[in-house]
Parts: sequence; structure tokens; C-alpha cells
Amino acid sequence: MNTKAVRTEEDIEKTFDTYADMIYSLSFIMLRNKSDAEDIVQDTFVKYMKYNKEFDSEEHKKAWLLRVSSNLCRDLLRYSSRHRTENIEDLNETAFEPEKTGILEALNSLPENIRIVMLLHYVHEYKVREISEILRITQSTAKMRLKKGRELLENIYRKEFLS
Repeated sequence: MNTKAVRTEEDIEKTFDTYADMIYSLSFIMLRNKSDAEDIVQDTFVKYMKYNKEFDSEEHKKAWLLRVSSNLCRDLLRYSSRHRTENIEDLNETAFEPEKTGILEALNSLPENIRIVMLLHYVHEYKVREISEILRITQSTAKMRLKKGRELLENIYRKEFLS
């Protein structure tokens, strides 16, 4: 099952090249802050380098990285809520394409618990079962958050574009 693993430089580089953008986008969506998202990517890979067990599969590794990064984001959000020091950066400073800014703003307006489920399902193409495992919620909860997210995004779309 999970045996001891030694991370080689090649493995770390390959894993970083494969998953860094995904971890960044997840972190940015959760934190709404470019520099904090970059820090989460770095912290996630530090944890990866220190994690000394083998993964059962590439999907297991991907899920582990997403779980670690989302937990780090939650920790930072909890800390930030207790220790307010700065405002959220302007969304225009993102690395996303300008035509996606409206979608990003709409997604960012959703509550965090719904936003992360939507991101995992629609951007990273995880199935409901996989989302429930990553976030440690029931499949029913994941489905309800997807449903609620679709409804909220539809309402935002109707208000912005059909009014």
C-alpha cells in the first residue's frame, strides 16, 4: 500500500510542472489573493517533498495535493479572519485572461464551500464521489453544493446580462 518514498528532484519537478497551475487556481479562487495563492503553492510542494509515502496512483497524488492546498487555504483564511491586516487584491491583477474575468468574478462571489466544489467539478473535472473524498464531505452535500452553485451563477448571469 503506502510504502516509504524518496522524492527525487526529477519527481518534484515533474509533479510541480503537472500540478502547480491547478493548485494556484484552486488557491486563488479560495483566497482571492495572488501572493497568498503563490505561497500556498510553495507550501503545498514543501509538504509534498516531506511526505515520505508512495501514492497508490497519479489520481491519488493529485487528490492529496488538492486536499493539502485546500486545507492550507482554509488555515490561512481562519488566521486572516482573526488577524486582519490587508484588503483583498483587485481581481484585475490576476493572471487570467480578460474575457474570463466576468466568470471569475461571478465564481468569486459564491460562498467558499460552493466555490471550491464548482471549481473541482467544472474546472478540474472531478466526479462528485472524488470531490466528496477530497473535501471530506458526503456525496449528497457535494451534489447539493453543485446544484446551489449552478443556481447562484444562473441568477448572477440573469441579473448582469438579461436585465
